[in-house]
Amino acid sequence: MNHLVIAPILLPLLAGILLLMFRRTDIRPRRVFSVAAVLGQIGLALSLLQAVGEGDILTYALGNWPAPYGIVLVADRLAAWMLMATALVALFALLHACRGSDVAGRHFHVLFQLQLMGLNGAFLTGDLFNLFVFFEVLLLASYGLVLHGGGRLRTRAGLHYVVLNLAGSSLFLIAVGTLYGLFGTLNMADLAVKMAAVSPENLGPARAAGLLLFAVFALKAALLPLHLWLPAAYAETSAPVAALFAIMTKVGAYCILRVSTLMFGAQAGDINGPAAGMAGLIEPWLLPLALATLFLGLLGVLAARGLRQQAAYLVVASVGSLLTAFALGSADGIAAGLYYLPHSTFAAAAMFLLADHIARARGELADRFEPGPAMAGAPPLGGLFFVTAMLAAGLPPLSGFVGKFLLLKAALVHPAWPWILALVLGGGLLGVIALARSGSLLFMRTLPPEEGARPPAARASTIALMPAIGLLLLALALAVLAGPIHALATATAEQLLQPYHYVHAVLGARP
Repeated sequence: MNHLVIAPILLPLLAGILLLMFRRTDIRPRRVFSVAAVLGQIGLALSLLQAVGEGDILTYALGNWPAPYGIVLVADRLAAWMLMATALVALFALLHACRGSDVAGRHFHVLFQLQLMGLNGAFLTGDLFNLFVFFEVLLLASYGLVLHGGGRLRTRAGLHYVVLNLAGSSLFLIAVGTLYGLFGTLNMADLAVKMAAVSPENLGPARAAGLLLFAVFALKAALLPLHLWLPAAYAETSAPVAALFAIMTKVGAYCILRVSTLMFGAQAGDINGPAAGMAGLIEPWLLPLALATLFLGLLGVLAARGLRQQAAYLVVASVGSLLTAFALGSADGIAAGLYYLPHSTFAAAAMFLLADHIARARGELADRFEPGPAMAGAPPLGGLFFVTAMLAAGLPPLSGFVGKFLLLKAALVHPAWPWILALVLGGGLLGVIALARSGSLLFMRTLPPEEGARPPAARASTIALMPAIGLLLLALALAVLAGPIHALATATAEQLLQPYHYVHAVLGARP
């Protein structure tokens, strides 16, 4: 066993416990400790990424119980890639929170660390029930974070968020219970093997449980029509929480990719053959729903009345683009999605942080798309908004353009390529129009001070803007290093499309 596999779960757990123990101390040492813990998680993610870089799949059997009887953690290229993206977004979201929003409610840093523990555990677990447990950990922490700071609109949006996710958790338990009753296991590698040999009388219930599992993950990913909880929850919560939540929808996308390749793909199961009855279970549903999500999300971007709401709909649209890439089912398509995933996360998180600065600078008008007096510090904010809008819209030469180019190139061999090209390119045009309109209203159509609300005299300092700038630099690094990053994404996609390596790494030699 490699103890490095469990370290990304233990570190935020221990950090959260220690922060809770010292909750009555001054906020400054707690901030330093919380940031140090996230930096440690970046180091662990980098170490895991290097450890699995040659294609090795690391496992960790809790209690030294062998699979499938015990809980197993599994680290492959995909899991390490998700851990790295999560830790990087968390760092800059936390740095923004340390400017003062972390004291708006209780236990912010404790909940933040527990949220990271749930996210990391969801990416590393190799067991469906353990995945449910980590979902509940990250959801319980997110319930506190989404309500952090209070307020009527935030409480109402948080209530909808809690209710829908509780319903999703109930459906998850039903799906897991059905699969356990049919196959006697919840280890994902073992399920892949047993689904490959499912009997005809059990095929119907197994497919129903698989589709129910897909519905749960679609809810977590905000896939149409299960996306309605996201815009209000992300727009009304605090900026650092919304920035961290930019990676939350990617948990659902990760789970869809994991189960579709491991259990429901053409090569699911063992090297003896594909799961004939379960193969292609998700494929007919995923592409049309992903394209519809992309289109509807961009309509929401056009119709948004405020920058935070617009950023929330950009998250919905990015989920549509990401799952469109995954739905192609090819190595090129999955690689395009894996490249696009961190880009969309960094761009959305940066937009949420910038929206917070813009709202503070505009005073009573906040982030609403209404003309107002010139805001304090408009030039740097306008420049950062311009770069972020280019990222989100997928304009060259930034990483959004590279991601969409890779997606369109992979789509050319798919039978539905005309629809994919039309919606991706047309959606990109809608995004450019919406973001150009937003920038014009916020920064160019100004009114004399006596005709609008008076903004506060204070302007955002360069240090305060650094978290947003850091996220933009990460997106720039994705563009500059597009070659090696795409090579890693391609290797990850090829590993996912050969799931028997995962199965053998978890189960080993079996009698």
